[in-house]
Amino acid sequence: MTTADPSPTSATTAPGPGAPGRAPSRATAPGSAPGPGGPPGPGSPPESAGYRAVFRVGEFRPVFAAHLLSVLGVVIAEISLTVLVYRATGSPLMSALTFALGFLPYALGGTLLAPLADRLPARRVLVGCDLVCAACAAAMAAPGTPVALLLVLRCAMAFVAPLFQGTRSASLADVLGAGEAYVLGRSLLRMVAQSAQLIGFGLGGLLLTVVAPRGAILLTAAGFLGSAVLLRLGTRARPARSAGAGARVSPLAGVRAVLGHRRLRALTLLAWLPPLFVVVPEALLTPYASGLGISTAGLGLLMCAMPVGAIAGEVWAGSALTARTRSRITAPLAALSLLPLLAYAVRPGLPVLWGALVLAGLAHAYTLGLDQWYVEAAPDELRGRAMTLLSTGLMTLQGVGMALAGVAAEFLPVHVVVTSAAVLGTGVVLLLLAEVRRTDGPRRETDPAAK
Repeated sequence: MTTADPSPTSATTAPGPGAPGRAPSRATAPGSAPGPGGPPGPGSPPESAGYRAVFRVGEFRPVFAAHLLSVLGVVIAEISLTVLVYRATGSPLMSALTFALGFLPYALGGTLLAPLADRLPARRVLVGCDLVCAACAAAMAAPGTPVALLLVLRCAMAFVAPLFQGTRSASLADVLGAGEAYVLGRSLLRMVAQSAQLIGFGLGGLLLTVVAPRGAILLTAAGFLGSAVLLRLGTRARPARSAGAGARVSPLAGVRAVLGHRRLRALTLLAWLPPLFVVVPEALLTPYASGLGISTAGLGLLMCAMPVGAIAGEVWAGSALTARTRSRITAPLAALSLLPLLAYAVRPGLPVLWGALVLAGLAHAYTLGLDQWYVEAAPDELRGRAMTLLSTGLMTLQGVGMALAGVAAEFLPVHVVVTSAAVLGTGVVLLLLAEVRRTDGPRRETDPAAK
Protein backbone atom coordinates (compact mmCIF):
# COMPACT_ATOMS: atom_id res chain seq x y z
CA MET A 1 0.00 0.00 0.00
CA THR A 2 2.61 2.45 1.03
CA THR A 3 5.37 3.82 -1.09
CA ALA A 4 8.40 5.69 -0.18
CA ASP A 5 8.42 8.60 -2.50
CA PRO A 6 9.12 6.71 -5.64
CA SER A 7 11.17 9.08 -7.68
CA PRO A 8 13.51 8.50 -9.36
CA THR A 9 13.26 4.84 -8.60
CA SER A 10 11.83 2.16 -7.41
CA ALA A 11 9.61 -0.45 -6.32
CA THR A 12 6.34 0.49 -4.78
CA THR A 13 4.82 0.17 -1.61
CA ALA A 14 4.50 3.08 0.68
CA PRO A 15 5.29 6.56 1.55
CA GLY A 16 5.66 6.72 4.97
CA PRO A 17 5.75 9.82 6.72
CA GLY A 18 8.55 11.42 6.17
CA ALA A 19 9.55 14.66 5.20
CA PRO A 20 11.26 16.52 7.91
CA GLY A 21 11.97 20.14 7.68
CA ARG A 22 13.02 23.15 9.66
CA ALA A 23 12.95 22.38 13.37
CA PRO A 24 11.31 24.75 15.81
CA SER A 25 12.33 25.18 19.40
CA ARG A 26 10.13 22.33 20.57
CA ALA A 27 8.50 19.21 19.19
CA THR A 28 4.85 18.32 19.31
CA ALA A 29 3.70 15.38 21.33
CA PRO A 30 1.07 12.90 20.34
CA GLY A 31 -2.32 14.29 21.01
CA SER A 32 -1.27 17.91 21.08
CA ALA A 33 -1.49 20.61 18.49
CA PRO A 34 1.45 21.10 16.18
CA GLY A 35 3.81 23.89 16.96
CA PRO A 36 4.74 26.69 14.67
CA GLY A 37 7.07 24.52 12.65
CA GLY A 38 9.40 27.24 11.54
CA PRO A 39 8.88 30.15 9.22
CA PRO A 40 6.95 29.61 6.03
CA GLY A 41 8.78 29.20 2.78
CA PRO A 42 8.64 31.73 -0.03
CA GLY A 43 5.11 32.11 -1.28
CA SER A 44 3.67 29.73 1.29
CA PRO A 45 -0.12 29.76 1.59
CA PRO A 46 -1.74 30.55 4.95
CA GLU A 47 -1.59 27.81 7.56
CA SER A 48 -5.31 27.10 7.14
CA ALA A 49 -5.12 26.66 3.36
CA GLY A 50 -6.04 23.34 1.79
CA TYR A 51 -4.64 21.29 -1.06
CA ARG A 52 -5.68 23.77 -3.73
CA ALA A 53 -3.79 26.59 -2.08
CA VAL A 54 -0.56 24.54 -2.01
CA PHE A 55 -0.51 24.74 -5.81
CA ARG A 56 -0.54 28.53 -5.56
CA VAL A 57 3.06 28.31 -4.38
CA GLY A 58 4.89 28.82 -7.65
CA GLU A 59 7.90 26.71 -6.71
CA PHE A 60 5.79 23.72 -5.68
CA ARG A 61 4.16 23.30 -9.10
CA PRO A 62 7.35 22.21 -10.91
CA VAL A 63 8.25 19.96 -7.96
CA PHE A 64 4.86 18.26 -8.25
CA ALA A 65 5.10 17.95 -12.05
CA ALA A 66 8.62 16.51 -11.78
CA HIS A 67 7.37 13.96 -9.24
CA LEU A 68 4.56 12.91 -11.59
CA LEU A 69 6.97 12.44 -14.51
CA SER A 70 9.35 10.40 -12.34
CA VAL A 71 6.60 8.14 -10.99
CA LEU A 72 5.26 7.43 -14.47
CA GLY A 73 8.79 6.78 -15.67
CA VAL A 74 9.41 4.27 -12.88
CA VAL A 75 6.17 2.39 -13.54
CA ILE A 76 6.86 2.16 -17.26
CA ALA A 77 10.45 1.05 -16.63
CA GLU A 78 9.42 -1.71 -14.21
CA ILE A 79 6.86 -3.22 -16.58
CA SER A 80 9.05 -2.84 -19.67
CA LEU A 81 12.14 -4.29 -18.01
CA THR A 82 10.20 -7.29 -16.75
CA VAL A 83 8.94 -8.02 -20.25
CA LEU A 84 12.33 -7.36 -21.82
CA VAL A 85 14.21 -9.62 -19.44
CA TYR A 86 11.64 -12.40 -19.72
CA ARG A 87 11.76 -12.31 -23.53
CA ALA A 88 15.56 -12.41 -23.46
CA THR A 89 15.91 -15.24 -20.92
CA GLY A 90 12.60 -17.10 -20.80
CA SER A 91 13.12 -17.22 -17.02
CA PRO A 92 10.37 -16.16 -14.59
CA LEU A 93 13.05 -15.89 -11.88
CA MET A 94 15.09 -13.37 -13.87
CA SER A 95 11.95 -11.43 -14.70
CA ALA A 96 10.95 -11.25 -11.03
CA LEU A 97 14.49 -10.20 -10.13
CA THR A 98 14.02 -6.91 -11.97
CA PHE A 99 11.37 -6.01 -9.38
CA ALA A 100 13.48 -7.20 -6.45
CA LEU A 101 16.32 -4.97 -7.61
CA GLY A 102 14.11 -1.99 -6.86
CA PHE A 103 14.48 -2.83 -3.15
CA LEU A 104 17.91 -4.39 -2.72
CA PRO A 105 20.22 -1.38 -3.36
CA TYR A 106 18.17 0.91 -1.12
CA ALA A 107 19.94 0.12 2.12
CA LEU A 108 23.40 0.50 0.58
CA GLY A 109 22.64 3.65 -1.38
CA GLY A 110 20.76 5.30 1.45
CA THR A 111 23.56 4.63 3.94
CA LEU A 112 26.51 5.62 1.73
CA LEU A 113 24.95 8.65 0.02
CA ALA A 114 22.97 10.15 2.92
CA PRO A 115 25.63 12.76 3.89
CA LEU A 116 25.39 14.30 0.41
CA ALA A 117 21.81 15.38 1.14
CA ASP A 118 23.14 18.00 3.57
CA ARG A 119 26.63 18.64 2.17
CA LEU A 120 25.54 19.63 -1.37
CA PRO A 121 22.92 22.14 -2.54
CA ALA A 122 19.56 20.41 -2.85
CA ARG A 123 18.84 21.43 -6.44
CA ARG A 124 22.21 20.11 -7.60
CA VAL A 125 21.55 16.76 -5.91
CA LEU A 126 18.03 16.42 -7.34
CA VAL A 127 18.99 17.32 -10.89
CA GLY A 128 22.08 15.09 -10.72
CA CYS A 129 20.05 12.07 -9.57
CA ASP A 130 17.50 12.63 -12.34
CA LEU A 131 20.27 12.81 -14.94
CA VAL A 132 21.85 9.59 -13.63
CA CYS A 133 18.49 7.81 -13.93
CA ALA A 134 17.89 9.25 -17.41
CA ALA A 135 21.30 8.00 -18.54
CA CYS A 136 20.65 4.54 -17.08
CA ALA A 137 17.26 4.32 -18.79
CA ALA A 138 18.73 5.43 -22.13
CA ALA A 139 21.42 2.75 -21.83
CA MET A 140 18.75 0.13 -21.07
CA ALA A 141 16.90 1.11 -24.25
CA ALA A 142 19.97 0.72 -26.45
CA PRO A 143 19.66 -2.27 -28.82
CA GLY A 144 21.71 -5.26 -27.78
CA THR A 145 22.14 -4.29 -24.11
CA PRO A 146 22.80 -7.63 -22.34
CA VAL A 147 20.56 -8.78 -19.51
CA ALA A 148 23.36 -8.55 -16.94
CA LEU A 149 23.91 -4.88 -17.81
CA LEU A 150 20.15 -4.24 -17.67
CA LEU A 151 20.11 -5.48 -14.09
CA VAL A 152 23.20 -3.45 -13.17
CA LEU A 153 21.58 -0.31 -14.57
CA ARG A 154 18.40 -1.07 -12.63
CA CYS A 155 20.51 -1.32 -9.48
CA ALA A 156 22.17 2.01 -10.23
CA MET A 157 18.77 3.74 -10.50
CA ALA A 158 17.66 2.25 -7.20
CA PHE A 159 21.01 3.11 -5.59
CA VAL A 160 20.51 6.88 -6.03
CA ALA A 161 16.77 6.75 -5.24
CA PRO A 162 16.98 7.24 -1.45
CA LEU A 163 19.31 10.23 -1.88
CA PHE A 164 16.83 11.84 -4.29
CA GLN A 165 13.85 11.11 -2.06
CA GLY A 166 15.51 12.31 1.12
CA THR A 167 16.81 15.49 -0.48
CA ARG A 168 13.47 16.34 -2.03
CA SER A 169 11.56 15.69 1.19
CA ALA A 170 13.99 17.86 3.13
CA SER A 171 13.92 20.68 0.57
CA LEU A 172 10.11 20.65 0.44
CA ALA A 173 10.12 22.44 3.79
CA ASP A 174 12.24 25.19 2.19
CA VAL A 175 9.66 25.55 -0.57
CA LEU A 176 6.48 25.39 1.53
CA GLY A 177 7.65 26.12 5.04
CA ALA A 178 7.52 23.53 7.80
CA GLY A 179 3.89 23.91 8.78
CA GLU A 180 0.47 23.15 7.27
CA ALA A 181 1.48 23.71 3.64
CA TYR A 182 4.41 21.31 4.01
CA VAL A 183 2.22 18.52 5.39
CA LEU A 184 -0.31 18.92 2.57
CA GLY A 185 2.45 19.07 -0.05
CA ARG A 186 3.91 15.82 1.26
CA SER A 187 0.44 14.31 1.21
CA LEU A 188 -0.04 15.25 -2.45
CA LEU A 189 3.23 13.58 -3.43
CA ARG A 190 2.22 10.45 -1.52
CA MET A 191 -1.15 10.30 -3.24
CA VAL A 192 0.54 10.44 -6.64
CA ALA A 193 2.62 7.42 -5.61
CA GLN A 194 -0.46 5.54 -4.36
CA SER A 195 -2.40 6.35 -7.53
CA ALA A 196 0.43 4.94 -9.61
CA GLN A 197 -0.31 1.53 -8.09
CA LEU A 198 -3.95 1.78 -9.14
CA ILE A 199 -3.58 2.96 -12.73
CA GLY A 200 0.11 3.01 -13.61
CA PHE A 201 0.62 -0.69 -14.28
CA GLY A 202 -2.57 -0.88 -16.34
CA LEU A 203 -1.49 2.06 -18.49
CA GLY A 204 2.00 0.61 -18.79
CA GLY A 205 0.63 -2.70 -19.99
CA LEU A 206 -1.54 -0.88 -22.53
CA LEU A 207 1.48 1.08 -23.75
CA LEU A 208 3.38 -2.15 -24.42
CA THR A 209 0.66 -3.25 -26.83
CA VAL A 210 1.67 -0.44 -29.21
CA VAL A 211 5.33 0.23 -28.28
CA ALA A 212 8.24 -2.18 -27.95
CA PRO A 213 9.74 -2.51 -24.44
CA ARG A 214 12.91 -0.63 -25.39
CA GLY A 215 10.82 2.17 -26.88
CA ALA A 216 8.81 2.38 -23.66
CA ILE A 217 12.03 2.59 -21.64
CA LEU A 218 13.05 5.56 -23.79
CA LEU A 219 9.93 7.28 -22.48
CA THR A 220 11.28 6.64 -18.97
CA ALA A 221 14.52 8.40 -19.92
CA ALA A 222 12.49 11.30 -21.31
CA GLY A 223 10.49 11.47 -18.08
CA PHE A 224 13.62 11.76 -15.96
CA LEU A 225 15.06 14.40 -18.29
CA GLY A 226 11.82 16.35 -18.03
CA SER A 227 11.98 16.10 -14.25
CA ALA A 228 15.56 17.39 -14.25
CA VAL A 229 14.62 20.38 -16.41
CA LEU A 230 11.62 21.24 -14.23
CA LEU A 231 13.68 21.11 -11.05
CA ARG A 232 16.58 23.06 -12.55
CA LEU A 233 14.46 25.86 -13.99
CA GLY A 234 11.53 25.85 -11.59
CA THR A 235 13.20 25.80 -8.17
CA ARG A 236 15.53 28.23 -6.43
CA ALA A 237 19.21 27.62 -5.85
CA ARG A 238 19.79 27.27 -2.11
CA PRO A 239 23.05 26.64 -0.26
CA ALA A 240 23.85 23.33 1.38
CA ARG A 241 22.54 22.93 4.92
CA SER A 242 25.91 21.81 6.26
CA ALA A 243 29.16 23.07 4.85
CA GLY A 244 32.83 22.96 5.71
CA ALA A 245 34.90 20.33 7.43
CA GLY A 246 32.26 19.67 10.05
CA ALA A 247 29.91 18.35 7.39
CA ARG A 248 32.40 15.84 6.00
CA VAL A 249 31.36 12.92 8.11
CA SER A 250 31.32 9.24 7.34
CA PRO A 251 27.99 7.69 6.37
CA LEU A 252 27.79 5.77 9.64
CA ALA A 253 28.46 8.94 11.62
CA GLY A 254 25.48 10.51 9.86
CA VAL A 255 23.29 7.55 10.80
CA ARG A 256 24.46 7.79 14.40
CA ALA A 257 23.68 11.51 14.45
CA VAL A 258 20.10 10.92 13.33
CA LEU A 259 19.40 7.88 15.49
CA GLY A 260 21.23 9.45 18.44
CA HIS A 261 18.52 12.13 18.59
CA ARG A 262 15.99 10.44 20.90
CA ARG A 263 12.76 11.92 19.58
CA LEU A 264 13.88 11.67 15.97
CA ARG A 265 14.79 8.02 16.57
CA ALA A 266 11.34 7.29 18.02
CA LEU A 267 9.56 9.00 15.13
CA THR A 268 11.78 7.28 12.57
CA LEU A 269 10.90 3.88 14.03
CA LEU A 270 7.22 4.86 14.06
CA ALA A 271 7.54 5.57 10.34
CA TRP A 272 9.50 2.39 9.60
CA LEU A 273 7.88 -0.40 11.57
CA PRO A 274 4.10 -0.24 10.92
CA PRO A 275 4.62 -0.76 7.14
CA LEU A 276 6.67 -3.86 7.96
CA PHE A 277 3.40 -5.41 9.18
CA VAL A 278 1.03 -3.67 6.76
CA VAL A 279 2.68 -5.32 3.73
CA VAL A 280 2.01 -8.82 5.10
CA PRO A 281 -1.58 -9.14 3.78
CA GLU A 282 -0.57 -7.56 0.47
CA ALA A 283 2.28 -10.01 0.04
CA LEU A 284 -0.04 -12.95 0.72
CA LEU A 285 -3.17 -11.85 -1.14
CA THR A 286 -2.64 -14.22 -4.04
CA PRO A 287 -2.33 -17.43 -2.00
CA TYR A 288 -5.18 -16.34 0.29
CA ALA A 289 -7.51 -15.58 -2.62
CA SER A 290 -6.54 -18.83 -4.31
CA GLY A 291 -7.32 -20.81 -1.16
CA LEU A 292 -10.84 -19.36 -1.06
CA GLY A 293 -11.43 -19.76 -4.79
CA ILE A 294 -11.63 -16.00 -5.39
CA SER A 295 -11.46 -15.14 -9.09
CA THR A 296 -8.70 -13.14 -10.77
CA ALA A 297 -11.06 -10.16 -10.95
CA GLY A 298 -11.70 -10.46 -7.22
CA LEU A 299 -7.97 -10.60 -6.56
CA GLY A 300 -7.50 -7.40 -8.54
CA LEU A 301 -10.23 -5.76 -6.47
CA LEU A 302 -8.51 -6.80 -3.26
CA MET A 303 -5.13 -5.50 -4.45
CA CYS A 304 -6.70 -2.08 -5.02
CA ALA A 305 -8.40 -1.94 -1.61
CA MET A 306 -5.58 -0.58 0.55
CA PRO A 307 -4.39 2.06 -1.95
CA VAL A 308 -8.00 3.24 -2.40
CA GLY A 309 -8.41 3.51 1.36
CA ALA A 310 -5.07 5.28 1.78
CA ILE A 311 -5.88 7.91 -0.86
CA ALA A 312 -9.36 8.47 0.58
CA GLY A 313 -7.94 8.80 4.09
CA GLU A 314 -5.33 11.35 3.04
CA VAL A 315 -7.87 13.42 1.08
CA TRP A 316 -10.22 13.42 4.07
CA ALA A 317 -7.55 14.33 6.61
CA GLY A 318 -5.99 16.98 4.41
CA SER A 319 -9.26 18.58 3.29
CA ALA A 320 -11.67 18.23 6.21
CA LEU A 321 -9.43 18.43 9.28
CA THR A 322 -7.40 21.22 10.79
CA ALA A 323 -3.74 20.78 11.63
CA ARG A 324 -4.63 20.64 15.34
CA THR A 325 -7.18 17.86 14.77
CA ARG A 326 -4.81 15.87 12.57
CA SER A 327 -2.18 16.01 15.30
CA ARG A 328 -4.68 14.89 17.93
CA ILE A 329 -5.82 11.84 15.95
CA THR A 330 -2.34 10.72 14.89
CA ALA A 331 -1.65 8.50 17.89
CA PRO A 332 -5.15 6.90 18.03
CA LEU A 333 -5.19 6.22 14.28
CA ALA A 334 -1.69 4.74 14.36
CA ALA A 335 -2.67 2.50 17.29
CA LEU A 336 -5.78 1.28 15.43
CA SER A 337 -4.24 1.04 11.97
CA LEU A 338 -3.53 -2.71 12.01
CA LEU A 339 -6.64 -3.83 13.89
CA PRO A 340 -8.84 -4.20 10.75
CA LEU A 341 -6.52 -7.03 9.71
CA LEU A 342 -7.80 -9.08 12.67
CA ALA A 343 -10.72 -9.90 10.35
CA TYR A 344 -8.40 -12.54 8.86
CA ALA A 345 -8.91 -14.57 12.04
CA VAL A 346 -12.34 -15.69 10.77
CA ARG A 347 -11.10 -16.32 7.20
CA PRO A 348 -13.42 -13.76 5.59
CA GLY A 349 -14.66 -13.85 2.03
CA LEU A 350 -14.26 -11.16 -0.59
CA PRO A 351 -16.71 -8.47 0.69
CA VAL A 352 -15.56 -8.52 4.34
CA LEU A 353 -11.90 -8.76 3.40
CA TRP A 354 -12.18 -5.86 0.96
CA GLY A 355 -13.78 -3.74 3.68
CA ALA A 356 -11.08 -4.64 6.19
CA LEU A 357 -8.31 -3.72 3.76
CA VAL A 358 -9.98 -0.41 2.90
CA LEU A 359 -10.24 0.41 6.62
CA ALA A 360 -6.55 -0.38 7.09
CA GLY A 361 -5.81 1.98 4.21
CA LEU A 362 -8.01 4.75 5.66
CA ALA A 363 -6.02 4.63 8.90
CA HIS A 364 -2.98 5.64 6.85
CA ALA A 365 -4.25 9.21 7.37
CA TYR A 366 -2.20 9.25 10.58
CA THR A 367 0.88 9.91 8.44
CA LEU A 368 -0.12 13.56 7.94
CA GLY A 369 0.19 14.21 11.65
CA LEU A 370 3.37 12.14 11.82
CA ASP A 371 4.86 14.28 9.04
CA GLN A 372 4.26 17.36 11.17
CA TRP A 373 5.87 15.82 14.24
CA TYR A 374 8.87 14.78 12.18
CA VAL A 375 9.40 18.16 10.55
CA GLU A 376 9.31 19.80 13.97
CA ALA A 377 11.75 17.32 15.49
CA ALA A 378 14.44 17.24 12.81
CA PRO A 379 17.27 19.73 13.34
CA ASP A 380 17.85 21.73 10.19
CA GLU A 381 21.44 20.53 9.79
CA LEU A 382 20.28 16.89 9.93
CA ARG A 383 17.20 17.22 7.78
CA GLY A 384 18.60 15.77 4.55
CA ARG A 385 20.27 12.82 6.26
CA ALA A 386 17.18 12.14 8.36
CA MET A 387 14.92 12.06 5.32
CA THR A 388 17.30 9.88 3.32
CA LEU A 389 17.59 7.44 6.22
CA LEU A 390 13.81 7.45 6.62
CA SER A 391 13.24 6.58 2.96
CA THR A 392 15.96 3.93 3.03
CA GLY A 393 14.61 2.13 6.07
CA LEU A 394 11.02 2.31 4.87
CA MET A 395 11.69 0.62 1.54
CA THR A 396 14.15 -1.89 2.99
CA LEU A 397 11.85 -2.98 5.81
CA GLN A 398 8.92 -3.37 3.45
CA GLY A 399 11.00 -5.79 1.40
CA VAL A 400 11.95 -7.60 4.61
CA GLY A 401 8.29 -7.75 5.64
CA MET A 402 7.27 -9.32 2.34
CA ALA A 403 10.02 -11.89 2.59
CA LEU A 404 9.20 -12.79 6.20
CA ALA A 405 5.50 -13.09 5.32
CA GLY A 406 6.35 -15.55 2.58
CA VAL A 407 8.56 -17.61 4.87
CA ALA A 408 5.92 -17.71 7.62
CA ALA A 409 3.23 -18.75 5.14
CA GLU A 410 5.31 -21.81 4.23
CA PHE A 411 4.65 -23.17 7.73
CA LEU A 412 1.38 -21.55 8.82
CA PRO A 413 -1.97 -20.83 7.14
CA VAL A 414 -2.13 -17.39 5.54
CA HIS A 415 -4.95 -16.18 7.79
CA VAL A 416 -2.89 -17.08 10.88
CA VAL A 417 0.16 -15.21 9.55
CA VAL A 418 -1.80 -12.03 8.84
CA THR A 419 -3.68 -12.15 12.17
CA SER A 420 -0.41 -12.63 14.04
CA ALA A 421 1.15 -9.72 12.15
CA ALA A 422 -1.77 -7.50 13.16
CA VAL A 423 -1.42 -8.42 16.84
CA LEU A 424 2.37 -8.13 16.94
CA GLY A 425 2.36 -4.92 14.90
CA THR A 426 -0.21 -3.27 17.16
CA GLY A 427 1.94 -4.06 20.19
CA VAL A 428 5.00 -2.55 18.49
CA VAL A 429 3.09 0.61 17.54
CA LEU A 430 1.82 1.07 21.10
CA LEU A 431 5.36 0.80 22.48
CA LEU A 432 6.64 3.33 19.94
CA LEU A 433 3.82 5.78 20.69
CA ALA A 434 4.69 5.57 24.37
CA GLU A 435 8.30 6.43 23.56
CA VAL A 436 7.22 9.33 21.32
CA ARG A 437 5.11 10.71 24.15
CA ARG A 438 8.03 10.43 26.60
CA THR A 439 10.21 12.51 24.27
CA ASP A 440 7.86 15.50 24.25
CA GLY A 441 9.26 18.83 25.39
CA PRO A 442 12.47 20.79 24.78
CA ARG A 443 15.35 18.45 24.07
CA ARG A 444 17.74 20.36 21.90
CA GLU A 445 20.18 21.03 24.71
CA THR A 446 20.51 17.36 25.61
CA ASP A 447 20.24 15.58 22.25
CA PRO A 448 23.52 14.67 20.58
CA ALA A 449 24.52 17.31 18.08
CA ALA A 450 25.14 16.39 14.46
CA LYS A 451 28.81 16.05 13.85
